[in-house]
Amino acid sequence: MLYMARKAVIISVVVSFLMKNTKASTTTGNFSQEFDITWGDGRGKILDNGQLLTLSLDKTSGSGFQSKNQSLFGNIDMQMKLVPGNSAGTVTSFYLSSLGSTHDEIDFEFLGNLSGDSYILHTNVFVQGTGNREQQFYLWFDPTMDFHTYSILWNPENIIWFVDGTPIRQFKNLETYNITFPNKQPMWIFSSLWDAEDWATRGGLVKTDWTQAPFTASYRNFGIQVCEQPYSYSCSHEAWITESLNSSSLEKLKSVQMKYMIYNYCTDTKRFPQGVPSECKYT
Repeated sequence: MLYMARKAVIISVVVSFLMKNTKASTTTGNFSQEFDITWGDGRGKILDNGQLLTLSLDKTSGSGFQSKNQSLFGNIDMQMKLVPGNSAGTVTSFYLSSLGSTHDEIDFEFLGNLSGDSYILHTNVFVQGTGNREQQFYLWFDPTMDFHTYSILWNPENIIWFVDGTPIRQFKNLETYNITFPNKQPMWIFSSLWDAEDWATRGGLVKTDWTQAPFTASYRNFGIQVCEQPYSYSCSHEAWITESLNSSSLEKLKSVQMKYMIYNYCTDTKRFPQGVPSECKYT
């Protein structure tokens, strides 16, 4: 689902991209040059000459941004420091998405919690408007104490989510088995901090404590490598466009999932009594 009122924030941007003329080129810039703060009435702030960005949420509104450009496939890193203290009811989100009722989307969402309780990292994939592919994790560190790097690799082979360089999830291109994969719609980058007290913390049982507002998340050192539209397969000379998980990375992924995964739609037979989605057979 595309929530314009959600998703994360960011900062200092280093962009490597492929131009229409198929030449690989590299540009450097700051957040102001690459993104627009699209809502929040001043609650999103760019600081330190574009090297830092903060989003804030109060009872009136949250805040968010959108990239100036869309791309088909990308390798995206962001450093984030999440809302500290009692963050129950809040969601800090970073995602890629196209637009419309049949949109594609790749999600990172960080579900706030009571002081001392762990954040939940929520991931999802939408293809042609259909999601329901959630996996959730506890993080193995306090994401409010320092900046950590969260990454999405999206290429024609697979989607991989990383935390500080460690893979936590992979969604493969299984079109040969008639399973849909997001590879036709270019996406924008969206990010926001928003109120989701009706579901975010313990299914909505714990509400947002507005006496703790404003809630603030911080971002810096954002990097993207993308194939800009119109996409050309000459982008294939970029290493990331064919990157997947080797045996060592697969072992790391399995270790993280064994220790920290708390929900996997592929094992939720109560939710899918007629059988889990087809891609689950190949994961």
